[in-house]
Amino acid sequence: MSDIVGYFALLLNLYSMAAKGEWRLRVISLIANCIYIVYGILILAKPIIIGCAIAVVLHGYRLYQLKIKTYGTDTIG
Repeated sequence: MSDIVGYFALLLNLYSMAAKGEWRLRVISLIANCIYIVYGILILAKPIIIGCAIAVVLHGYRLYQLKIKTYGTDTIG
């Protein structure tokens, strides 16, 4: 079961690299990293959990910056 989760995260991550546009790439990568965190929990691999948690924060922050740039405001809503 854990291998299926890991391979699914891998496929999403590879798909994100082929995505056009930074927004789409970041969203798909963020989802892939969340799934990698689940995978890391299933196999008890702290480096995967920590690395992907950092990636989720970085992708989330960049998506927030892109939203501000696109809509010209720093408020969400």
